[in-house]
Amino acid sequence: MSGSNVWSRSREKMRLFPELFAQCAGEATVYGKCVAATTTGRQELQKDTCAKEFKALKSCFANAAKKKAK
Repeated sequence: MSGSNVWSRSREKMRLFPELFAQCAGEATVYGKCVAATTTGRQELQKDTCAKEFKALKSCFANAAKKKAK
């Protein structure tokens, strides 16, 4: 059954996450600071408030994953 392959691929991606995260530490820091600054006190994070920072982080993860796949 192909269902087991889905879980295997998901587990493999999760195993790679720390390495990919380490390669994108700068982008993750910038995004985290944006979220933290935006949600001070009781404020809620609004959609697209940190979109630019999130796009940079997402792009970094995608590029790191592509490099790892080679």
